[in-house]
Amino acid sequence: MRTALVYHEDMTAARLLWEDPECEIERPERLTAALRRLQQGGLEQRCLQLAPREASEAELGLVHSPEYVSLLRGTQALDTQELRALSGQYDAVYFHPSTFHCARLAVGATLQLVDAVLMGAVHNGLALVRPPGHHSQRAAANGFCVFNNVAIAARHAQQKHGLQRILIVDWDVHHGQGIQYIFEDDPSVLYFSWHRYEHGRFWPYLRESDADAVGQGKGRGFTVNLPWNQVGMGNADYLAAFLHVLLPVAFEFDPELVLVSAGFDSAIGDPEGQMQATPECFGHLTQLLQVLAGGRVCAVLEGGYHLESLSQSVCMVVRALLGDPVPPLSGPMEPHRSALESIQSVRTAQAPHWTSLRQQGSAPTPRPGTCSADGRTSPVLPGGPTFKAVEAQASAVLSSLLGQLHLHPTPPVRTAVTLTVPDAALGLPPAVLHQEGSAPQEETQAWARLHEALAQDTAFTALGKVLHLLKGILDGQVSSGVATTPAAAATLDVALRCSLSHRAQRVLCVAVGQLDQPPDLANDGRTLWLDIRGKEAAALSPFHVSMPLPGTTGAFLSCVLALVLPLAYGFRPDLVLMALGPAQGLQEPQAALLAALLRGPAGGRVLVLVEQVSWAGWTSCGWGGGERPGTCCSHLFSWPRNPHPSLQASWPGCCMETHPPAWVPSPPPPQRTRRPCCT
Repeated sequence: MRTALVYHEDMTAARLLWEDPECEIERPERLTAALRRLQQGGLEQRCLQLAPREASEAELGLVHSPEYVSLLRGTQALDTQELRALSGQYDAVYFHPSTFHCARLAVGATLQLVDAVLMGAVHNGLALVRPPGHHSQRAAANGFCVFNNVAIAARHAQQKHGLQRILIVDWDVHHGQGIQYIFEDDPSVLYFSWHRYEHGRFWPYLRESDADAVGQGKGRGFTVNLPWNQVGMGNADYLAAFLHVLLPVAFEFDPELVLVSAGFDSAIGDPEGQMQATPECFGHLTQLLQVLAGGRVCAVLEGGYHLESLSQSVCMVVRALLGDPVPPLSGPMEPHRSALESIQSVRTAQAPHWTSLRQQGSAPTPRPGTCSADGRTSPVLPGGPTFKAVEAQASAVLSSLLGQLHLHPTPPVRTAVTLTVPDAALGLPPAVLHQEGSAPQEETQAWARLHEALAQDTAFTALGKVLHLLKGILDGQVSSGVATTPAAAATLDVALRCSLSHRAQRVLCVAVGQLDQPPDLANDGRTLWLDIRGKEAAALSPFHVSMPLPGTTGAFLSCVLALVLPLAYGFRPDLVLMALGPAQGLQEPQAALLAALLRGPAGGRVLVLVEQVSWAGWTSCGWGGGERPGTCCSHLFSWPRNPHPSLQASWPGCCMETHPPAWVPSPPPPQRTRRPCCT
């Protein structure tokens, strides 16, 4: 069992004891609602339950001052009036006689999770905790936060486990200034935060929440702030932020551990964030983070105050951590202009510090957002017409997602492999099925007639196995698969035509190597053909994009993040066919990374076809000369990892696009023609 869940009912004890409209949203039901949804979805039962403990005062002292810890210890003996008076000394904080115990449990639960991951007991996990932590500072509670759970966990990982590079990703809708202050001069911790900012008119109203706050001293460049200057940011905006800012920097940083300050007030329906990202978006973000640090990802709950949106978002994160496919993203896939401006401003501010972000040109000038007369953002008031409209929209979206999960349950087989020649010595992970089945001979013969190369015995046998595996994917019995074949080009063509004649409405073909697009392939918007290792970068038709294979690891990552994934998410495929043909040139970690990242756009439905050639000739490509085909194939099932141990020297100076990042909207209906390009 590779995913841990840490929770304790004692963390629901602390609650508000007096009237305070600002603080009443931070309530125990946040935990109980999320846990109930995990149980209803059968997710809790699939996780390893870790018993939390109270953090020691020495562990709290990794971040907080002794005086502050002593002050919090004393709250256990205060009466309600004294607690209220003390709470009033801080910004948006309330204390309860159980606060000290709950907050120590929250820290201890986070440390238990980090220890389990770093000691190899589990691969990843979620700490379902309260109170949250990312606003808490060395000697001050702030914004519902008492002790800084994630910051303490980072220091703990450094001191106990000797880690040298830790990535903290804060997707809460509020800026985690507490984490920023703690690590702003520390180059061993890379802190990324996106947050509602609105040019300083949203809480916590800090100048240092803007994009040009990049850290201090040796830590310059290791604080990455992405300010959202308008409400209503959605799935496309969040994904663009990951692809164009976070992931390029994260790959270059090469973390040993990823800590997620997982606040879900950035999800649809939340009164604090007023954003539009749907729960499945957080599953996709989690999948993207799992290609870092060998998959060692620890998510820790921060904010989130719409109980249904919070609960479903938590479930999507756990599904991703478990390795389940996540439903495809819904809604428009073109970011807001304001989001693109924010992304560009971050890239400009960070370019001097990260080779992966260096580019020409300047950032666009942001435009002021809507604000009230006093210069601060107008809140959405409960009971008002705007609140009711937002609540109705969120309820409809969340109900639709539940229905989608009911109609499309997780396939019983996560990954299957089929080989041209059986390999008895093939060692596959437990979750991977070695499939021996084949399509009926009559069906295989019918498809084989399309290509002379498929008439040969070995190719014909391989085709039957591929068709059987493909049917399992299209019927929802298998999530993804890998197959070897001696005729990759012909098999890819058949797999594409077979998919379109059955359940698939849109198919993305990623052809790596000497694999030409079928000349009679209809240009009707149902297929997007992406040719990697083409002669030149070009959009040869509205749905045929060609590019050379990048020559360095950094350029390869830039190509995937800036072009391949935006195209894939914009196209919204039902299935991804990825083929590694002759002279494909990818190193094994690169191929595994590409396959892993392509799972997201199609809800996990990816079929990888690998050309069976003279394996001894693949030595220069990194597959290892003389290996058995099955052994080479099994690399695609290894946990996604950084494709190079050190990327600092491998990023070309102009590897990213030189214009503001853009997104590719979903391709038009067949009667219209539009180029799916990235500009």
